[in-house]
Amino acid sequence: MSKGLKRIESKIRQFQRKLYLKAKREREFRFYILYDKIIRWDILVLAWHRVKANGGSAGVDGLTFEQIEKEGVVSYLREIQTDLQERSYQPSPVLRRYIEKANGKLRPLGIPTIRDRIVQMACKIVIEPIFEADFENCSYGFRPKRSAHQAIQHIKRHLHVGRKEVWDCDLSQYFDTIPHAKLMQLIERRISDRDVLWLIRLWLKAPIAERTERGKIRYIGGGKGNKRGTPQGGVISPLLANIYLHELDKAFYAKDGTLSRCGARIVRYADDFVVMARYIGEPIRRAVMAKLKELGLTLNEEKTRIVRMSEDSFDFLGYTFRYDRYLDGRAGSYLNVHPSRESKLRLHDKIRGILVPGNKKNANDLVRELNRTLVGWRNYFSAPGTYPRKVFRDVNWYLRDRITRFYGRKSQRRSKLSGRRAYEKLVKAGLVVL
Repeated sequence: MSKGLKRIESKIRQFQRKLYLKAKREREFRFYILYDKIIRWDILVLAWHRVKANGGSAGVDGLTFEQIEKEGVVSYLREIQTDLQERSYQPSPVLRRYIEKANGKLRPLGIPTIRDRIVQMACKIVIEPIFEADFENCSYGFRPKRSAHQAIQHIKRHLHVGRKEVWDCDLSQYFDTIPHAKLMQLIERRISDRDVLWLIRLWLKAPIAERTERGKIRYIGGGKGNKRGTPQGGVISPLLANIYLHELDKAFYAKDGTLSRCGARIVRYADDFVVMARYIGEPIRRAVMAKLKELGLTLNEEKTRIVRMSEDSFDFLGYTFRYDRYLDGRAGSYLNVHPSRESKLRLHDKIRGILVPGNKKNANDLVRELNRTLVGWRNYFSAPGTYPRKVFRDVNWYLRDRITRFYGRKSQRRSKLSGRRAYEKLVKAGLVVL
């Protein structure tokens, strides 16, 4: 990172800190002069660097990071700044793509153009500290300095103090069902700057398009008549989603509320959350369902269930939580947190996708490709206080088997890495062992 960019980041962090402290001190204050900050040159420059660091494919305009750099980043950002200053900015349609979920179904993603991602990032840089001052500690998804590992530790603390009934919840098509009118009301509690609100409305109303087999753009939704949803994949979408679900979080902290009186707590990561209590009875269920109904949201019944930890387990954020007996004969049980079966099978699929017969990469390139997958998986599933060793061992054996098969059929003539020693030779070449 260049010294100039470091200075910009330091300056903007100080600015964000001032916004955060102001919002923290004055809970009812509505910020009315923010748009001029969004279009500041230093903020647009930082937004560009963050968007580029996040990577991602081109939007409907087909423009890539490489093309922008070739034609000139400064002129590109100046053009964006001018459009914002003259209030002539209009977002492009959001490109719809699909990724496969663990259950085989497809999850829709919305990919804005790089230009729109930069403006969304600039807006996020400015308004996020204001809402961060309000958010509860039970929320961990897509927030600065918060992670899935912290959410896992929070769940463990609740279990250790006796909240061993868990309502494992999943919202049905949450990002597609957020009502625009209610969302804007919540944003307007903190922001009264009309230009910022105008920007957010533009993004919510952006058309959604698909690219046909012939490469043409076909509009499939969104637009001015759309009243619900914020596309998954947009830079601003996670913040908007957290602003909306903050209303659910607050219900667990209201001193005179049913959920607080019943000792219920929530741990949330984006639209996935668990409700924990000593006993999840009808009062807790009614209170949560009433709040979700008020917000216009519904639970995915297929993925939602109540678990008694003394009898069963549950999965959250890729981990399985369950109580197991001690293997050394001690009385009682311990909380075993480890990578879930589904997480392990998804990793198997990725390994299989790399070690396909048509992969003609040499051993060193193959090691690098496998390591990119293995290192990220290992780092995520090595949260403090978890027990991943058995699953890691299983993955190592699976990887050994797939590598042996891969080199056994790589060619008709015998490969230098064929036979049982292929795995060991790749390990010597740098292959990660979990």
